[in-house]
Amino acid sequence: MSLGGSLPRYELYINGAAVPPASGEYFPTQNPYSGETWALVARGGEGDVNVAVAAAHLAFTQGPWAEMTATERGRLLRKLADLIPAKARHLAEIERRDNGKLSAEVITQVNYLSDYFHYYAGLADKVHGDVIPTDKKDVLAFTKYEAKGVVAIITPWNSPLTLTSWKLAPALAAGCTVVIKPSEFTSASMIEFAKLFDEAGFPPGVINVVTGFGAEVGAPLVAHPNVAHIGFTGGEVAGQKIYEAAARGLKTVTLELGGKSPNIVFDDADLDKAVKGVVSGIFAASGQTCQASSRLLVQENIHDMFVQRLIDFVGTAKLGDPALQDTQIGPIATRPQFEKIMSYIEIAKAEGAKCILGGTSRPDLGAGQFVSPTIFVGVNNKMRIAQEEVFGPVLSVIPFKDEADAIAIANDVNFGLVAAVWTQSLKRALLIAEKVKAGTIWVNNYRATSFTSPFGGFKRSGIGRESGVDAIKEYLETKCVWVSSDLDVPNPFVRR
Repeated sequence: MSLGGSLPRYELYINGAAVPPASGEYFPTQNPYSGETWALVARGGEGDVNVAVAAAHLAFTQGPWAEMTATERGRLLRKLADLIPAKARHLAEIERRDNGKLSAEVITQVNYLSDYFHYYAGLADKVHGDVIPTDKKDVLAFTKYEAKGVVAIITPWNSPLTLTSWKLAPALAAGCTVVIKPSEFTSASMIEFAKLFDEAGFPPGVINVVTGFGAEVGAPLVAHPNVAHIGFTGGEVAGQKIYEAAARGLKTVTLELGGKSPNIVFDDADLDKAVKGVVSGIFAASGQTCQASSRLLVQENIHDMFVQRLIDFVGTAKLGDPALQDTQIGPIATRPQFEKIMSYIEIAKAEGAKCILGGTSRPDLGAGQFVSPTIFVGVNNKMRIAQEEVFGPVLSVIPFKDEADAIAIANDVNFGLVAAVWTQSLKRALLIAEKVKAGTIWVNNYRATSFTSPFGGFKRSGIGRESGVDAIKEYLETKCVWVSSDLDVPNPFVRR
């Protein structure tokens, strides 16, 4: 970071150094709470992408990184992990200023990155192949894993460092090199984070960051012939475009996309805990999470009573400055997203859903980029408000009769990222976990994730898995080696 006039200026990070964009242009980044421009960010382009990919490709094929053992890569990741705690508050402050997430949550997220990189530091030299018993005599067959190459990482604005690290840590542990394209709304924290890799001793070119816009940076990055794999988190439409572009180059992808996740409450649940779980699922982070439970499925015999409990609880939530420790709901991160949320509220009303809480903006708070916690009843699962991702603090309540009805409603969407069930019955919980089509099922809890456990979606919620052992395999190719001890080749024209 360098000062440009009175505002901080963030350059590109390529081949281990801060680099100005070829265009010489910078774009402003705003604080969503105050509405003020607080920094300028380099506007990269295709030429910058080409330089960054060339640096990553060179680092992958030649030099120190290419020659390192998996154990040596693990040591570097461990050094990085050890540097994070001292920088966590600084990084969290930048991220909060960029996307308006609560200070209390973002500092927890950034601190957790240390554990994440430690996990993959330990995993780096634990991934190994197998010796395969075959039906061929005098042949030893074994498998080994090799890094895919240069990885493009494209991430959204809601949790920039966390969602980048979910891809970055396993990619580096696997031996890949990376070019990162952060959201144009939240680029600053990634540029600051990149400096830690240099401090940890990573060779130049292993990690590169090109900031800018999708058409100018993201598209040429995905299409670049020396990019082997794309890791993307974002919306369904953008994910589909990336998948199509990757297919033209026969590249592999991991896509963590949208959700329309059900939070299912049965009449035997601990209702006080279930209320908190519902609030956590949709109103935490102002609903701006891929795992938001925007559909509340409530057993019909407790519907009215449970909804009233929910209204009473949510009504006490404090909206305001995300920098304050007692704030519970912050602003919407971007103006386009704010306008999208407000448009979906109007769509829901036009469809006949009844708004019983919120449904309004809060122009009296900050720069006015707030949406009140909103609850709709009278929703059926065919409405757009129940089928399309809103990505905001808007909850649709849908009643159900029994287990079969709940499962049918839960599965009647194009998404399948997460789901939750609240019940005291183990049998019922296991039935829901088996029948609901989602990559993560929470039983009597919500929003729990770990670096040790896989995360990803079914259906249009994505492809592949992040976190856990599964994640590192996304960045590896399997190679099978056949070694013969029989020098005789009986008939070279016939397959053995």
